[in-house]
Amino acid sequence: MTDGASFYRAPVSRAAYVTLVTNRDYVLGATALLRSLQRTETEADLVVLCTPGVDDDDLAALSPFSPRLGRCERLPTSQAFNERHERGRLHKAAPFTKGGKPSFHTPLDNFAKLRLWQLEEYERVIFIDADALALQNCDKLFDFPEFCAAPNVYESLGDFHRMNSGVFTARPNKVTYGKMLEALDQPDSFWRRTDQTFLEHYFPGWHGLPVFYNMLQYVWFNLPNLWSWQQIHILHYQYEKPWQVGHEKTDRLKPLIDLWQAFATGEGIPVDTTLLPGPSEWADQKAS
Repeated sequence: MTDGASFYRAPVSRAAYVTLVTNRDYVLGATALLRSLQRTETEADLVVLCTPGVDDDDLAALSPFSPRLGRCERLPTSQAFNERHERGRLHKAAPFTKGGKPSFHTPLDNFAKLRLWQLEEYERVIFIDADALALQNCDKLFDFPEFCAAPNVYESLGDFHRMNSGVFTARPNKVTYGKMLEALDQPDSFWRRTDQTFLEHYFPGWHGLPVFYNMLQYVWFNLPNLWSWQQIHILHYQYEKPWQVGHEKTDRLKPLIDLWQAFATGEGIPVDTTLLPGPSEWADQKAS
């Protein structure tokens, strides 16, 4: 496809789970995500889009999961747009105050998520960030309308009016993709949270997925009464990543980090995550 992704092999299914890797760290994240998706016994394709920051040697770690790999460039945005969304300028204008983003975070890469709409070999796709785990089968989301995403809930109930783009449903269409690019790169446009702010703007009537399809890790300690292993389908490690060593929230998030490490290594994965102890039970076990 022109200005799209170049794939190494043809699709098998008409539906796909898609993630995006932009460097070696996110390849590591994708290994855990792909393993978790395989364990849900989905028959959909597993697709990994790779930006130029990823080497072929890095991608070798994904080979055990046989994903459909696609090479893609960053979006063909203007120089002025790129300068406004350069890491230093973006984070100075819109700093993260609730948690820490790792140094490898490159804001311009985030917009490559829009390339999902170029994947017309698929009728329906579900995007999942590479810093997430699928804990239960999510195939029912393929029947959901475009555009569906969960609210950005991690601190208070007031978060429900904002969406999080770590998980969303899409129906590929090149016409839609073209319109999105036109709307994205307008004179003086500034998307405070990159793709997330843009998608919320482009789909103002976005359909809200239950928070359990994109459960953000800070809910564990900020809203523990909302946490339910029985209902969580996708766990999303927003802000600090589970492969980072010794970040300031390591102790508070230890059970979630340990779970991710199990999926990353393939060792010690719980047979049934719905039986894991919740925040209060874990606190009691830690205290005893």
